[in-house]
Amino acid sequence: RGFVYDSRNNLQMRGLVVLLISKAAGPSTAELSFQHNMVSGIYSSQRSLAEITELIHTAFLVHRGIVNIGELKSCDGPLKDMQFGNKMAVLSGDFLLANACTSLAQLQNTKVVELISSAIGDLVQGIYYENSKSSEENCLTDDIGISTWKEQVFLSHSALLAKSCQAAMELAKHTAEIQDTAFQYGKHMSMSHKLHSDLQPFVKEGSSDTMAFSLNSAPAVLHQEFLGREAWIKQIRELQEAIKAGKGVTSAIDLCRCHGNRALAALERFPPSEARAALANIVYAVTRFP
Repeated sequence: RGFVYDSRNNLQMRGLVVLLISKAAGPSTAELSFQHNMVSGIYSSQRSLAEITELIHTAFLVHRGIVNIGELKSCDGPLKDMQFGNKMAVLSGDFLLANACTSLAQLQNTKVVELISSAIGDLVQGIYYENSKSSEENCLTDDIGISTWKEQVFLSHSALLAKSCQAAMELAKHTAEIQDTAFQYGKHMSMSHKLHSDLQPFVKEGSSDTMAFSLNSAPAVLHQEFLGREAWIKQIRELQEAIKAGKGVTSAIDLCRCHGNRALAALERFPPSEARAALANIVYAVTRFP
């Protein structure tokens, strides 16, 4: 765990958002008598939840590092090294996930355990779908609409953060309405974050034509919907330029900003504070394009 968290490239964004949403909401009227347990406006249980969220996310990142032995070439390196690396990825990811589950049980809150457990289930389902499609040779012909794309992205990218934000409100005994508000912020901010990432090969200034992009990214899916299936198949070889010239990119930018606006609207339910301003700045960062 120390090795993972010492990495300079680990922004730990999800844990940060959980802490910020906890501070933005503050204590509930039901928990006023326990304010002495707060440090900088955050309960210790909420700090533990932020770490649990990061542990779960990191565990799945480590598991995603498993290599498909069947697709390896001789130039990729010794087979024994790859097999050993796979074993370490499985064991390391399981260790982090076990730590997260142990810490989750120590929170002693049944609803929070249920929320985070369901988020882990969502992650497994979303990643399983991604892997099953990426291994198919004819995956280019799958007819995926933007509604299906949203469902899949919620499972694999948004559910953990959205449900963690909701769980943070539950730990402070906030009302169901406030819990839903936090859930909506986590969901729509992370959706905007994914859309922003998908759009980079198409909107980043100075990006080369060979910059990697996914055919299951939002601009590609929206471009496919506008263009039609037959024309889509014909344009596969010239896809990136076609998407740049079509409506997919602008529609994806609009969708990104739509989710961003919904996240900001959810934030309006919390009182003004530095934490709320920081959460808003995160949204502004992932909805800004050149």
